[in-house]
Amino acid sequence: MAKGYWVSVYRRVNDPEKLAAYARLASEAVLAAGGRFIARGVAVRAYDSGAMERTTIVEFDSVEAAIQCREGEKYMRAVEALGDAVERDFRIVEGC
Repeated sequence: MAKGYWVSVYRRVNDPEKLAAYARLASEAVLAAGGRFIARGVAVRAYDSGAMERTTIVEFDSVEAAIQCREGEKYMRAVEALGDAVERDFRIVEGC
């Protein structure tokens, strides 16, 4: 079974306080679902059309676990707290 990964790139942060509140709730949801933070922070270097923005990568034991966490009640509370505080690209990808 392939692992599942959340990959989020924050294009713009409009409200750092809301982002901090989201991060606390999202971390709780991710850890409760068995997720592991692989990378979290501003890019060290960007190439091609990349931007020097905040990026988060979270690993789950399966794609199904990644989807269940993303669509779960705990994580939805984090999304509600986030509101319109950021513009981001969020995707779930399957590991190799």
